[in-house]
Formats: sequence, structure tokens, C-alpha cells
Amino acid sequence: MPNRVVPETIYLDDSTAAALLPPRPARGHKGTFGKLLVLAGSVDYAGAALLVCTAAGRAGAGLVTLATPESLQPLFAAKVVEATTLSLPEDAVEEVDPEEALARILDHDHDALVVGPGLKPSLSMTELIRGLLGPDEDGDPMPAVLDAEALRSLATVDGWPAEVAARCVLTPHVGEFMRLRAADGVDPEKLGDLVFDDARRLAAARDAAREWGQVVVLKGARTVIADRDGSVAVSPFENAALASAGTGDVLAGTIGALLAQGLGTFAAAQLGVYLHAMAGEAVRDRLGDAGLMASDLTPELPLARKRLAALPGAGSAAGTASGAKSIRR
Repeated sequence: MPNRVVPETIYLDDSTAAALLPPRPARGHKGTFGKLLVLAGSVDYAGAALLVCTAAGRAGAGLVTLATPESLQPLFAAKVVEATTLSLPEDAVEEVDPEEALARILDHDHDALVVGPGLKPSLSMTELIRGLLGPDEDGDPMPAVLDAEALRSLATVDGWPAEVAARCVLTPHVGEFMRLRAADGVDPEKLGDLVFDDARRLAAARDAAREWGQVVVLKGARTVIADRDGSVAVSPFENAALASAGTGDVLAGTIGALLAQGLGTFAAAQLGVYLHAMAGEAVRDRLGDAGLMASDLTPELPLARKRLAALPGAGSAAGTASGAKSIRR
């Protein structure tokens, strides 16, 4: 068997991130800049949904809609001021009816999805997630960011990669990543140290992305972004201030917004990770390496984008990184 070619590793910096910025035409409108549908949140984790939606708006999405079980819709509608809501039919309180909920989501106009942050674990939610990511009779499923409960749900499904037709960005922390690999039959002990050993982190993310056929964002210091073709990008940032609840929800919303604006999964993941890290650096500069709250990040996202947009070559790779529907797969 011939040796597999290993693509060169990309080490992200301001210039490479700036080149990925999607265009912002002066005569654009909210439809121009993408419609993002977010399936997130529960009574116990309402904040996760709010953080995702706020981050998506701050990262440039034109319209953000939060899909939530109908019993929770009044709660969220009062909180997500700039987002709209989509109530999902239920079988019981906070338990979606998978078939009816899927039909309502598929009937909704959107360009990308974020699925998972703060969702209540249940068999019905797992069934809904599988339906959203599976083959679509009317065309390719919309690209999606999968985080938190979406990742846990996938880990319970035998042979899940074969069931996922959508082009996805998976955003696991190390524990979630190991759970998914264990579901593949990989002994987590053989993966080695995925917290401090950067070489092992890179290799593990690359192998998983190839096997799953998806983009993998292995979160942590020097976050690794791996594509299904073996391409890998590495973020240069290490920031203990980001070790705070909810920062992953902000990242999911940021990447989702970039998908909705037309970037492909690998480009959206790289730029989203970089903008999120820049926002974290800005907060750390003010507050130090402790005390950062996830909500501190969202106002910094457009400022980070503004800084990148001012650099020479900003947006120059947007065409080659495009995720237009015709070439998303």
C-alpha cells in the first residue's frame, strides 16, 4: 500500500485568519449574511443557548433562530432579544416529538445549524439529531456545528459516521473526544496525553477527522483543527482565562455564524477558533488570567474581526474557502 500523503500543517496567525474573512458587501442585508438555526438549551442550561445565539450575531450572522421545545419557548423568547425562536412540538414537557420537530426544522429557512449546547439528554433528542444530520431527500443537509449533547448522542450510535450525511464541524473537548473514539473501538489509553502533548493532539485529531469524514476541532491550549483530507491547522493561543463555563458555547456560535455566511467547514472552523481566541486575549489583557465569563467574549468578537479586516489580504481566500451550497460537500 502506498504511503498516505500528509498535507502540510497550517500554523494560524493574523494574516492566514484574515484571508478567510467572508465578504461584507455594502448593500448586503440580513439574508446576505446567512441564516443560522440553533438547537440548544434546556431549563438547566438556558445560558448555553443564549451564549450561542449572541455569539452568532456578534460573529456576523444576519439572522439567528433558536429552536426549542414549545414548553420552553416563552422562557427563551424573553431572553434572546435579537434572535427569533422556533417552537418544537413535544411528547411531554421538554421532550420533543422527533418526527414532528424534524419536519418543523426542515421547513424552516436556514443556511447552517448549531446543534447540542445545553440540550437535555434523551432518546427523543438523539433521534432528532440523527434525523437532522442524515440524508435529505430534497438535497444535501445543511452544514452543522456539533457540540456537547450532540457529540454525546453520536457516541451512543453504533457506526455513527456512516449515518451523518451533513458536512459538520465537531467541537469536542478532550473528554468528549475520547468518548467518541471509545465508541469507535479505540482504546483511549492508546491516544496518549491529549492535554499537554501537542504532537499527539495533532495526530489524534487528524486521524479522527479522516475516519469520521468531518472537520474536528480538538479544543484546548493550541486548539487543533483537522479536515477529513488530512489537512490540519493549529491555533497559537494558550489562555487559562478561557477555562470557564460557556466559552465553548461562544465558539460553537461563532463557527456556526461563519458557516451561515458561506464559508466551508474547514475555513469556518479555523476562522472561528481564531476570532474566539483573539476575543479571549483581549479580555485577559483587561482582567488577567482568571475571572473571564463567557459573556465577556461576545462583545470582543466584532472587534477581533475588525482588526483582521484591516490587514492587507483580508478576505483574499474567501472564494477558495467558500461554502456555497453547490460546493459545500
